Amino acid sequence: METGRNMSTQLDLTPADSFAFTAGAGEVLLLACGALAREIIDLIEQNKWQAFDVQCLPAKWHNTPQFIVPALREKIRENRKDYKKIFVLYGDCGTGGLLDAMLVEEGVERIQGPHCYAFYSGNQAFAARGDDDMRSFFLTDYLARHFDKLMWQGLGLDKHPELRDDYFQHYEKVVYLAQIKDAELESKAQAAAVKLGLAYEYRFTGYGELASDMRNLAQATR
Repeated sequence: METGRNMSTQLDLTPADSFAFTAGAGEVLLLACGALAREIIDLIEQNKWQAFDVQCLPAKWHNTPQFIVPALREKIRENRKDYKKIFVLYGDCGTGGLLDAMLVEEGVERIQGPHCYAFYSGNQAFAARGDDDMRSFFLTDYLARHFDKLMWQGLGLDKHPELRDDYFQHYEKVVYLAQIKDAELESKAQAAAVKLGLAYEYRFTGYGELASDMRNLAQATR
């Protein structure tokens, strides 16, 4: 767990890490996936927002989404009294609608979109490409950075590489949705595509609706 400001360049969570960022304002708590931590802190530092505290759950739970809803409910309940507002930065992320049902019960909102690929791309733009992207496997900056740990090892392909074609037989290409322009990350994404035996496509998205939703939240607290 880390706290403090000016940490975005040092922030490099592993998929198993949780994370906490405390500015001390006590206005808005962002509960988020660990795969978004670096981008959230980048946006906070770039915009000098003072309203936000952040708590992130482990990114590896994308492979076990049954852990996400109960952990977020616990975080909401233990922090509710300390903040004016709690906002969740998660897509549905494989919870099959259980996340939204829980958030309705708890009276908490979340960023719109089924997953981070959609809100990075812009939900409408992502939906419009639905047919073309039907057989695409997506990477973000975080997933490109941690592909081996989160995907290759997380799916057991390091021990059973023969399962690759079973897992990915319906995919045609890797689409790298880049939040920042970084040659090293693009190289990692290209290497992931080679490892999976898929074609490769690069798209620069920036921070998409993650940035606009956080900006709206920051403005609402003024």
